[in-house]
Amino acid sequence: MLSSLLASFAAAETSLAIRRTRRAATAYGAAVVVACVGIGFLVAAAFIWTAQEFGRIEAAIGFGVGFLVLAGLILGVHKMLATSRTREEQQQRRADMTALGTSAAMALLPALMRSKGGIGALLGPVVALAAYAIIREHRKGSGDGDGVAGE
Repeated sequence: MLSSLLASFAAAETSLAIRRTRRAATAYGAAVVVACVGIGFLVAAAFIWTAQEFGRIEAAIGFGVGFLVLAGLILGVHKMLATSRTREEQQQRRADMTALGTSAAMALLPALMRSKGGIGALLGPVVALAAYAIIREHRKGSGDGDGVAGE
């Protein structure tokens, strides 16, 4: 009985939250549409004023160049932010993989130490990691121009 009461309460709360979210999305959507129409009229008014002051052709050229510059700025900022975000995601992924590897190693360590071939199974990956670290360090430090890029 208690579980059905809790389930009906949760369903009612979820239903209310969905209705509130739907109403808010509708209101924000309508506000965005109306704001875009208002901005369109402001741009049209600015164009009409500019055309009266400088001429129709000059106003059209000015507005065209202005919007192209604005589009270029938007794309440039997006490119910078996307590059930064990608770099941060890669760093986070590396940190997550390191933590996962460490956790897995710590979880397997007691079982490997108890098994007969445990030391050999443990030393193999350790030697491989050490060799990889030495090779990586050698590539970083080599400035002889052999075409091997450092990481």
